[in-house]
Amino acid sequence: MGKVYIVGAGPGDPELISIKGVKCIEQADVILYDRLVNKELLSYAKPDADLIYCGKLPNYHTMKQETIHTFLVKYAKKGKVVTRLKGGDPFVFGRGGEEAEVLAKHGIPFEIVPGITAGIAASAYAGIPVTHREVSASFAVVTGHRKEGTEEEIKWRNLAEGVDTLAVYMGVSNLPYICEKLLQYGKEAETPAAIIEWGTTSSQRTVVGTLGTIVSIAEIENIQNPSMIVIGEVVRFREKIHWFEQQTEVAYSVSGVL
Repeated sequence: MGKVYIVGAGPGDPELISIKGVKCIEQADVILYDRLVNKELLSYAKPDADLIYCGKLPNYHTMKQETIHTFLVKYAKKGKVVTRLKGGDPFVFGRGGEEAEVLAKHGIPFEIVPGITAGIAASAYAGIPVTHREVSASFAVVTGHRKEGTEEEIKWRNLAEGVDTLAVYMGVSNLPYICEKLLQYGKEAETPAAIIEWGTTSSQRTVVGTLGTIVSIAEIENIQNPSMIVIGEVVRFREKIHWFEQQTEVAYSVSGVL
């Protein structure tokens, strides 16, 4: 019997993976990796390792989740060391819990290797602390996928009334709906909001507005996935402490691109 490591690869910057995560890549006979995993990390793999792409785009999946489950079980039962490499953290909207359930059901040994999730990392690279002693004592990570029904209404009411900072994943396509719900349940239109596109990478781009303006700003700037939406008073600190995009601009300038 082999073993499966469900590994968080971090939010995009390849240097943000953990030491244990790198070791899991180095030791793997088989690596199943997702779309948002930085491909530089695959350079740590053994030359003879099997690399299997499991990428998922919005509304299009290269490989169905059930197929991924089948591969994890099949290779582990063949005695292989399998690394399941996921963007961010495997247990934060990464379906790592589902994969671990399948492995447990089949009696396959596994370990979970946490990763830095984009809600925290992309915000930090944009100069936005998700908590701050002065304005935010709580934050929530939220999926931007839209559902219907009473539970959905309760969710948005609780988020609007009870959480200082919201980090919304997979929400760009539903941004008008998200803003509408937060305004409906009491958030002020002047509440600061930011969207961070391709956070922690050299392609990072950040736009800032309010709940009342961020939809039109995102449309004008043609913001696309993958993007992280951050909503709350903490966004105001970006003006003082943004740092990463400045470094990127300097690097391009030195190289003669600008």
